[in-house]
Amino acid sequence: MRVLLVSHRFPPAHTAGTEVHTAQLAGGLARRGHRVGVFTAEKDVSSPDLSLREREHAGIAVTELVQNLHHDAFRETWDHPRIAALFGEHLDRARPDLVHVQHLMYLSIGCVEEAARRGLAVVFTLNDYWLHCARFGQRVHAEGSICHAIDFARCGECLTSLKFAQTPLERATARAIAGVRSTTGVDLGAAARGAAKHLTGRAASQPPVDPVRAAELAREVELREQAVRERLVPHVALFLAPSRFLRERFLERGFDPSRIRHVPYGVELERFRAHPRRSTERLRIAYIGALAPHKAPHLVLEAWARIPAELRARGELHLFGPARHHDEYRESLAKRASEVGATLHDPLARDEVPSELARTDLLVVPSTWYENAPLVILEALAARTPLLVSDLGGMAELVEPGRSGWRFPLGDAQAISERLAALLRDPSPLERLYGEDFTPPPDVEEQVSCIESIYGEVLAEGPAR
Repeated sequence: MRVLLVSHRFPPAHTAGTEVHTAQLAGGLARRGHRVGVFTAEKDVSSPDLSLREREHAGIAVTELVQNLHHDAFRETWDHPRIAALFGEHLDRARPDLVHVQHLMYLSIGCVEEAARRGLAVVFTLNDYWLHCARFGQRVHAEGSICHAIDFARCGECLTSLKFAQTPLERATARAIAGVRSTTGVDLGAAARGAAKHLTGRAASQPPVDPVRAAELAREVELREQAVRERLVPHVALFLAPSRFLRERFLERGFDPSRIRHVPYGVELERFRAHPRRSTERLRIAYIGALAPHKAPHLVLEAWARIPAELRARGELHLFGPARHHDEYRESLAKRASEVGATLHDPLARDEVPSELARTDLLVVPSTWYENAPLVILEALAARTPLLVSDLGGMAELVEPGRSGWRFPLGDAQAISERLAALLRDPSPLERLYGEDFTPPPDVEEQVSCIESIYGEVLAEGPAR
């Protein structure tokens, strides 16, 4: 079987959950003898035009769309005819039997139409809420609160602060950088991005919402939703939801329940079995994830600060993670960590995660958004690392209190602090977790086998119409 996986990003440069799961699926399918390719996007604002380039990752052929963000209108963030045409050209060369979409951010919903025009079956994994949330698919408002109910007027207000295209000056700068790179081989892109971040950091706070612009964007969001329902959904044979929580959110939006199947993510369990758990002299508490406001590592630091210093001395707090696009936030975390005796680290490499989890006594996942099925929780379960997670969405779905860890009310630093303090006083409850009846998450091979069966089912039925 020839399978084309489509994702907004892909390793090795990008290793968030969707990217890692896409890579695992690609590898698993290839091991079973299928011909697998990946179509993905890579942002390069200094590129003069959209283009395709080829590379390889772990034996998988990868086609990258160079996305320069030179959008002329908001619509091009989700419906870009040129991107769809390039994807169509790739389909004609690759000639897959089936297209499995993981994410379309930086791409176009027209990619699904191109597959349908060629009579190809399409499967679509709902890795987040991008199909009904234009702000990165996170359902998080600009000021950080959860979008519990989608309202187009509120979406318009939210999107007024979203920078989705390059300004004329930025485009001119990008062209100059591309020219220098092509003639001398010197890439000034990193320096330019650093200067832009410096200037952004010195800029004034966001101006008040422009009601006229907000109304325009509200209408754009309504048109986007209509296009998804009319131009994308009918051509997808089956949607896959990694968590029951996410599936319910799409059913709320009117999706057909018979066409959304719950298929949990798999984890490479053998990687974690190779690292037996290790005890530490002091209680080792960790946060592993993006250093971004909606991931809320600041809550862990705030909770740690509320614990008396003499009790904190019985443990240690470590935070690992990248801070892309959140420089000021990371600086505030670093300052707070220094004040309360915590340690802020660079992100862990993929091969460092199993050993770090093996020596972590408690992993805190304090996200304040509708997480789907966080990779870090699944990997902690694989490593039998006790968890303390927000009582929301896919996080709560994965962690059963008293068996693999505990939950706390969303955004409640005091509740986190009380749990940490109790464990610092008496860590014995940690030893009672992960009993003999604990069931680990599915192995990645189980997930691949399940999806392989779905491909056969979908191909037997023919493409959706």
